[in-house]
Amino acid sequence: MTTTSPDSPQADAGPASALLIDFGGVLTAPISAAFGALGADAGLAPDEALRVLATHEGARAALSEHETGRLDDEGFEDAFAAALVEAGGIVEPRGLLAALATHMDLDEPMIELVRQARAAGVPVALVSNSLGRDCYARVDLDELFDVTVISAQVGVRKPSREIYRIACERLGVDPTECVLVDDLEHNLVGAARLGIRGVLHRTADETVPRIREVLSLPAPTPTAR
Repeated sequence: MTTTSPDSPQADAGPASALLIDFGGVLTAPISAAFGALGADAGLAPDEALRVLATHEGARAALSEHETGRLDDEGFEDAFAAALVEAGGIVEPRGLLAALATHMDLDEPMIELVRQARAAGVPVALVSNSLGRDCYARVDLDELFDVTVISAQVGVRKPSREIYRIACERLGVDPTECVLVDDLEHNLVGAARLGIRGVLHRTADETVPRIREVLSLPAPTPTAR
């Protein structure tokens, strides 16, 4: 969702032995697509729902409070729905986050990358800014991750370095041993302040081989024919 520069924290991502990975937009289809579909459901232009969330003062404040656990799902839905209605949308607050979750299709090659990393003995942590309790309902968090660090549960959100510190402590690894995969460059910048390498995710075709190389994962076993 953002571009990189030669000074990006992902530019010199070297070998790592532990994986920190985002959820929405990394293990799922792009967040912009999910919000686009949500906006279409409300009768808005494809990019309007995400624009409202990013620019509407009330919606932005509610998102910050929600991601850090100070506002529950219903409180966020009320604020976001009101902002969407103000923008001309037709939407009911209840079920808004559940509807958004239905549009967050899993990116199976990225899910498989996480499985292969764990199978190879790589410590793996989910580090995610929460967006409702339904957001993670389609995956088995315990099966995929050694550790889950969700912003609303720890009271701090990305790009604060504290959320990455928590993830590293729970994994029992030094930050300099880790690589973070995220779809927002400012989240990589926050992690880089602790010495965490970063890879900006755009597509699985780009990210999977890069992470396999960074983590020195063994070649995948060919599928039997």
